[in-house]
Amino acid sequence: MGRGKLRIHLGAAPGVGKTYAMLSEAHRRAERGTDCVVAFVEHHGRPRTEALLHGLERIPPRELEHRGRVLPEMDLDAVLARRPQVALVDELAHTNVPGSRNAKRWQDVEELLAAGIDVLSTVNIQHFESLGDVVESITGVRERETVPDEVVRRADQIELVDMAPEALRRRMAHGNVYQPDKVDAALSNYFRLGNLTALRELALLWVADRVDAHLQRYRSEHEVSAIWGSRERIVVGLTGGPEGRTLIRRAARLAEKGAGGEVLAVYIARGDGLTAASPKELVEQRALVEDLGGTFHHVVGDDVPAALLAFARGVNATQIVLGSSRRKTWQYVFGPGVGATVARDSGPDLDVHIVTHEAIAKGRGLPVARGARLGRSRTVAGWAVGVAGPVLLAVLISAVNPGFANDMLLFLALTVAAALLGGLWPALGSAVVGSLLLNYFYTPPLHTWTVSDPKNLVAIVVFVAVGVAVASVVDLAARRTHQAARLRAESEILSYLAGNVLRGETGLEDLLERVRETFGMESAALLERAADVAPWTCAGRAGRGRPVERPEDADVDVPAGDHMALALTGRVLPAEDRRVLAAFAAQAAVVLDHRRLREEADRARALAEGNRIRTALLAAVSHDLRTPLAGIKAAVSSLRSEDVDWSPEDTAELLASIEEGADRLDHLVGNLLDMSRLHTGTVTPLIREIDVDEVVPMALGGVPEGSVALDVPETLPMVAADAGLLERAMANVVENAVKYSPPGVPVLVAASAHADRVEVRVVDRGPGVPDEAKGRIFEPFQRHGDAPRGAGVGLGLAVARGFAEAMGGTLDAEDTPGGGLTMTLTLRAAAAECPEPVPAAEPERQPS
Repeated sequence: MGRGKLRIHLGAAPGVGKTYAMLSEAHRRAERGTDCVVAFVEHHGRPRTEALLHGLERIPPRELEHRGRVLPEMDLDAVLARRPQVALVDELAHTNVPGSRNAKRWQDVEELLAAGIDVLSTVNIQHFESLGDVVESITGVRERETVPDEVVRRADQIELVDMAPEALRRRMAHGNVYQPDKVDAALSNYFRLGNLTALRELALLWVADRVDAHLQRYRSEHEVSAIWGSRERIVVGLTGGPEGRTLIRRAARLAEKGAGGEVLAVYIARGDGLTAASPKELVEQRALVEDLGGTFHHVVGDDVPAALLAFARGVNATQIVLGSSRRKTWQYVFGPGVGATVARDSGPDLDVHIVTHEAIAKGRGLPVARGARLGRSRTVAGWAVGVAGPVLLAVLISAVNPGFANDMLLFLALTVAAALLGGLWPALGSAVVGSLLLNYFYTPPLHTWTVSDPKNLVAIVVFVAVGVAVASVVDLAARRTHQAARLRAESEILSYLAGNVLRGETGLEDLLERVRETFGMESAALLERAADVAPWTCAGRAGRGRPVERPEDADVDVPAGDHMALALTGRVLPAEDRRVLAAFAAQAAVVLDHRRLREEADRARALAEGNRIRTALLAAVSHDLRTPLAGIKAAVSSLRSEDVDWSPEDTAELLASIEEGADRLDHLVGNLLDMSRLHTGTVTPLIREIDVDEVVPMALGGVPEGSVALDVPETLPMVAADAGLLERAMANVVENAVKYSPPGVPVLVAASAHADRVEVRVVDRGPGVPDEAKGRIFEPFQRHGDAPRGAGVGLGLAVARGFAEAMGGTLDAEDTPGGGLTMTLTLRAAAAECPEPVPAAEPERQPS
């Protein structure tokens, strides 16, 4: 069973006739014998649309209740069970009622397609997920129901249902779209003429782009190389020179004259990397192209005219814009130039425009090979062998064997040796010196600079040619070796950057220090500004060089974004280094963005935590605080009632309930205030030397007598703590332990000294807490297990840990051997305290 086919009827706005077109298509298929059913269609009370539903089988919708209303939804299971050939599903971007199998209707459609059922559906352009911001800027309305663009792109067919904005407004006015009471509001708001025109343009452009993609795929699959002028595509050939901006603007003006014109700027780089344009100029030209709505492309090719024509034909371009050559007249001896070659080979299907500019014939460097990078020592050795070697060889041959027959081979060997050592220029020097010596000493007539035998002349020419050829090979090999080493270094650097991204390492200063070390600079800084005219600020810096306040003040600057630049001081870098530097600049911008996103995420988490605390506080106020208040109010009202004569026993019981409610209310309010103080950072402990055996007994005032057993030796060292905070923390921990301890089993509070700390352990024999829940019991408003609401708001342990940490201590939970829970409060011994006590107002004490 294959996958079903999806056909989407796309419209620019409600009311253009998408559902009508879908139903008409269903009738046409049904007449041809296709099994079509209406899975879900909304006719919105439009008579002509409702009439088209007659004659088609309809699957009853599934009714779901939501917020007191019964809403219809597509019965997906019924459609799958019916298994028609074609199912009609209206409103692809619709959000299903909670309780449905899928959250979105397009997910239901995916299930139908996976089951082999063809689907006809509808959607408006404003529901595309990628166009949400654009639609909101046009209409002022943010669409909540969206469909991913990829779902629509995967459709087998997309039919544009179009209608002129004026015609749609007439339909609205006649009541054919909305009910009469909604027409005036719709016409004056969403359905304004400008809104409809902009939405229509979005729909047309989206469909045109999809058609263009299909055309490109067809041309590629059928290997169509001829240009089909379906729309104007203008390719701009850039050299990285200053004339590029003139060419781009000229191409943009040409594109504006044609319907749907498109500008594609392309820079052809040589494959060997021996020549390169100014990276800064190319960045500026790229930004200009993108600002004008075009695209920038970087293509590698040794034959620039052929690569440019191949690119133009590959994108189905109709015109090419080139600048007049900047070469001087004498430089045309090397060839006709790129412009003339492209115009000659373009053929009848491509128009070539040669645009004049201010830099015509002002000169440009021809592509020449760079130095062999053989090193100074090898170059000096090459010159020594190439120049001094032939002279010494001539002297040696004249002194030892004047009639030696293979003198030319010896001189040639020296020339080859000079080429192997020093490259091209020492080999040329050796060939010249050697040929002169051969001519003077060994070529008849001897001791003259003339050559009488043509064979000897040919031999000398071959001698020089062999030397130059060998030197060229050596020079080329040296350049290739240098390029390979450089590319390896670049690949290592790029691998480092990629590894940073994968590992999530986002230290801006570390990255800038790596930039400085890699390129041997004095300093590296990332500069940014808010707008084009705003002052520059430093986002990060590494090194000890002079501070840079503007990119213009640096020795090297590379754009890192719209309003960011990477600035380095120390030396001027060659163009070949700027390529890698641009990758560092882009990574630095990403690192800065990540850092700011993390800061925003931290702030958001803090705000969320604050909101959670406030929400929980409100919940506590709404229930846990009102409960004791209600009890107090009821008891007081009963005592003040004149209709009842209360006995002394009843009066005492009511007074006891009032006192119990007041104590409970006082305890809850104290914890709430303590928690709010902890989260607002207003808890400032007054650290002093105190005795644990004096504070702990004071914390037991809120627990029943006999419920706690104390084991606190008087010989314990004094601790550095705040007496009030320690008493409050111990009271909360002990009260919590007593609450969960079995009846008749006292809670043990024991203290002991360990090295430079004192531990106070509160041991109960209650049900205990699982390991996975030990961390959660210290979170605010958390009650473990099935503790009832009356057990408190879950702040006691959170406040206790907060106070312990404020005093530089810890509070942890662990299992009690034999069952139960042990809370361990660890404090620093007074002798181990390093900082001086900070004088501060003692925090307000709450009665225990």
